[in-house]
Amino acid sequence: MLPKKWWQFLILTGLILGLVVTALVGLAATLIYPELPSLEALTDYKPKVPMRVYSEDGQLIGEFGEERRAFISIDAVPKKLKEAILAAEDERFYQHGGVDTLGILRAAISNVTSGSFKEGASTITMQVARNFFLSSEKTATRKLSEALLSIKIEHSLTKDQILELYINQIYLGQRSYGFAAASQVYYGKPLDQLSIAEVAMLAGLPKAPSRYNPFANPKRAEARQRYVLRRMKDLHFIEEKQYLAALEEPHRFRKSRKIRDLSADYVAEIVRQAMYERYKDDIYSSGLKIYTTIRQSNQEAANRAVLQGIIDYDRRHGYRGPEKMVKPGVAPDNGSNWLDSALDDTEEFQGMIPAVVTQASAKTVSVYTKNGANIDINGDGLAAIQKLLSEKDPAKHVIKPGAVIRIMRQGEAWHIVQLPQVESGLVAVDPENGAVRALVGGFDFNRNKFNHVTQAWRQPGSSFKPFIYSASLEKGFTPASMIEDEPISISARETGSGSAWEPKNYDRKYDGPMRMRTALTKSKNMVSIRILEGIGVNYAQDYITRFGFSPKDHPPYLAMALGSGSVTAWQMAGAYSVFANGGYRVKPYIIAKIVDSRGKVLEQSKPQLAGRDAPRVIDGRNAFIMTSMLQDVVRIGTATKARQLGRSDLAGKTGTTNNQIDAWFAGFNPKQVAIVWMGFDKPKSLGNVETGGKAALPIWIDYMSSALRGIPDVPLEAPTGVTPVLIDPATGRRATGEHSMVEYFYHEFPPPDAEETPSLIPGFPIPGHGQPIPTEKQDNTPPRADQLF
Repeated sequence: MLPKKWWQFLILTGLILGLVVTALVGLAATLIYPELPSLEALTDYKPKVPMRVYSEDGQLIGEFGEERRAFISIDAVPKKLKEAILAAEDERFYQHGGVDTLGILRAAISNVTSGSFKEGASTITMQVARNFFLSSEKTATRKLSEALLSIKIEHSLTKDQILELYINQIYLGQRSYGFAAASQVYYGKPLDQLSIAEVAMLAGLPKAPSRYNPFANPKRAEARQRYVLRRMKDLHFIEEKQYLAALEEPHRFRKSRKIRDLSADYVAEIVRQAMYERYKDDIYSSGLKIYTTIRQSNQEAANRAVLQGIIDYDRRHGYRGPEKMVKPGVAPDNGSNWLDSALDDTEEFQGMIPAVVTQASAKTVSVYTKNGANIDINGDGLAAIQKLLSEKDPAKHVIKPGAVIRIMRQGEAWHIVQLPQVESGLVAVDPENGAVRALVGGFDFNRNKFNHVTQAWRQPGSSFKPFIYSASLEKGFTPASMIEDEPISISARETGSGSAWEPKNYDRKYDGPMRMRTALTKSKNMVSIRILEGIGVNYAQDYITRFGFSPKDHPPYLAMALGSGSVTAWQMAGAYSVFANGGYRVKPYIIAKIVDSRGKVLEQSKPQLAGRDAPRVIDGRNAFIMTSMLQDVVRIGTATKARQLGRSDLAGKTGTTNNQIDAWFAGFNPKQVAIVWMGFDKPKSLGNVETGGKAALPIWIDYMSSALRGIPDVPLEAPTGVTPVLIDPATGRRATGEHSMVEYFYHEFPPPDAEETPSLIPGFPIPGHGQPIPTEKQDNTPPRADQLF
């Protein structure tokens, strides 16, 4: 029977439509449900966790992967974060079955009454379904699939398992996935150290990560945070007092957008290359943890030392002028002001902030920085450009409005600086096992990724002489051997190169006959050449392989005595370790262990230890005598600046190549070997006075002052077979009396008696050969990335 009244007709129509819709939905569900994806991705959850690189003491150095992600179990998630998420996204999460019908009704009423249709009813379970399996398209079929999949998830997983997936998988901006990663990205600390205000900020991100990104949109982010806090209060997750305190809490976001605890980009890249050779693209998603041998205190000291050394060099050579000039007041077409536009394509490096000059006088320069600050620079901050500011000719006033320059905070004041053109590298090694404790490959990795420690093959200059001297000790030379310091001329016929060779001492001074110890202390080129001539270039070329050098990089010519071959700072660190540890070859390595995402150690380094299983490559007596002579380089020779460290156990050698193209200092004590190089990528002179002692040694001193702090002096002790003898310093012969001095000798190579007259090189009589040192066959090629542990 048909209804007789209109309202009865409406009710009947509604019931019929409802039955039809229900039937259709049921039919659709029947068709769709069997086609829903397997939940294996959830039940066997394997997030794409990036590879992370750490220092020995657990400081994050770098991470590599498309996604920033860090897995955290639900048991470790702070209660306040859970509550903030529920308040922001799904307050009835623990009551509904995947689809919140009450929430849908509430959202529908809100949308109808407000007319805005902005209120949603997506549950956390539905978001998990969407993130793992579905697209973001807004169609009826996709929404129905999402609802059905949510119900399926709820039947297969517990609520805590679902929430754990959500907390670890959700995208939160800045390439960060999951709240643990976002906590590090935005605040630089783990979740359990976040305040209520901070968890509310993070909990507000899932709704729209870009819109509410506190870095990009701080006002919108704060408004969203306040909404979450209000919801937390309304749901009684926090009290009124906590709510008000959170509203007043100032924002303290991570200052640097780089996700790391320790700046060691060159180290991180070495590791990335090594791991890529092993595991290929899997490294970007498998969650490997690589622990290096780097120590935070050493690396930070190396960072400071190299940066300051480069700045000091740059300051000595004057200001080159602004990076570019822009026309003041001319706004671009994109609507930004002229100041911001002038700095758009200029990046900050090593704290050197781009800035554009707005006003300039002889006493003050006003600038607008890339981060939007207006700063006045005066006093010592103008030291680099004082001459330019004093120019009376207006045409020479290059520091004027529109000049794009660099400023840097040094102490309490701002200084005008410039990006350097020179480069430098430092590597520090533990000579007892080869562990690399610090490595700086250049001024700034983001500006120049070329690693000047492992990739730069440069001439070592005089820093190579100790290896020639070491070879001569095995041929019967002694520190007291008298050798002529006079000019040498080798004809074109003898050189075989078509031109004569007339090497010079650096200072162009020649002192006649001198002891070998004195020659090394003063870095006399003529003496080094005569020593090499005396022992033979082929013997020396073979001998240096004991230190890890390859013969092919050091051709058998007399110029080898002056360091004309090619080395890397990495090689030099291993070579000088032989002197530092008493004669053992330990290979520098930088990877300590590889750990998988579950904490299982996949590989562990097994370094050879000096005095145990490392091969002995030179006589312990040789290492002692060489160290003794190299200590004199620091005590009275070309590296006396290092005496300011107040230690008696320092040894080393300066190195400067022809025309001051490369500057080196290689130095050590028994606990640390550090090698410093400075030069230009495109070789050119550093300047007439820029020797190893001027350019490289100060960096070494700066580093060692920190690296050796708290480590007591280690006295040099003579091994068995070394005989101390009193000699005459003027002749090198045995002597007695107040003018004599102690020198060290192999017991089989004593000094001549007072009445004997020793010959001079050339024609030096070789009293005999030292006993050959049993060595293992050495691999003299530079380290490949996969040989770094």
